[in-house]
Amino acid sequence: MEQELSLWSAVLLGILILFAALLYSSVGHAGASGYLAGMALFGLPPAMMKPTALALNILVATIGTIKFARADCFSWRLFWPFAVTSVPFAFLGGTLALPVEVYKRILGLVLLYGAYHLFRHVQASGTNSTRVLPIWLGIVLGTAIGFLAGLTGVGGGIFLTPLLLLMRWAEPRQAAGVSVAFILVNSIAGLSGHLTHAMTLPAHLPMWAVAAAGGGWVGAECGSRRFSGPTIRRVLALVLVIAGFKMLLA
Repeated sequence: MEQELSLWSAVLLGILILFAALLYSSVGHAGASGYLAGMALFGLPPAMMKPTALALNILVATIGTIKFARADCFSWRLFWPFAVTSVPFAFLGGTLALPVEVYKRILGLVLLYGAYHLFRHVQASGTNSTRVLPIWLGIVLGTAIGFLAGLTGVGGGIFLTPLLLLMRWAEPRQAAGVSVAFILVNSIAGLSGHLTHAMTLPAHLPMWAVAAAGGGWVGAECGSRRFSGPTIRRVLALVLVIAGFKMLLA
């Protein structure tokens, strides 16, 4: 049975969604882990949370993909090896409803470690040189990232962006541009997987979509054209800390 929120609670959740979209979209993410945290805080049923987060992800990632592509921050060569396997596996993950409590704890620690690594890189970075991604490795990693994205209801950027930066396969803006397009295709695949079984969306979703679109527009504009590389790394480290604690405490 759907749990309806009061109008006041729905407005407060909409404000949280707006700020999550603003923060996450500035680093090429779409905010799914932030939306999930907000919905959990307000007690939405778990079966409703994942498809709602994916629907908002699609909206914000579409805006971000357009913004970062127009700012020449997208690389097809980096994008397609990850995407070609991630999309079908995100669909597969979206069809499953598995207990992921242990996974969340492990993932939370991994995200916090990634935030620490990124912050250290900002402090000690002396070079912006990048390396070429081995195509076969991108294909293998795309499989794992896509499956986890569909299973958990996130778009996968929370895994891909730190990987691209820490392995020096992309500079910060390009990593953001590739990740937001990756999130878009995986969120579509994950939500499509949900369509294979009964799915309920909240009545307040249109209001939250407006909030997410507004935050996503401003955040993507800042990330694609105004933020420097170190700023993007610092914001991403903050995003990973928030997402990491969310996973550990959920």
